[in-house]
Amino acid sequence: MATQIQKILIDDLDGGEANETVTFAIDGSAYEIDLSGDNAKKLREALSSFVSGARRAEGASTRGRKRGGGQRPSREKSSEIRAWAKAHGISVSERGRIASSVVEQYEAAH
Repeated sequence: MATQIQKILIDDLDGGEANETVTFAIDGSAYEIDLSGDNAKKLREALSSFVSGARRAEGASTRGRKRGGGQRPSREKSSEIRAWAKAHGISVSERGRIASSVVEQYEAAH
């Protein structure tokens, strides 16, 4: 006998189907929200002018730092990649390094 478990993300804003979990932080608190592609785009567009004018917080990961010949995603980005992979049925570990093939698939989708 086989068991199949399916995880379905529901958009936290409109109750429709969500495609990804978006992680963000403000005033020292981190948040996650499940959103459809359209709602995630709206959130990113709404924050883009603030992000472009901001600086990284001290102690935050530096995006694009090279290790082992490739780029390693920040912790926040790793969480987003893991959520995206799970939502798309791609096997990914809960902790540790994310396989480069998974990161590449995520980047290609975004």
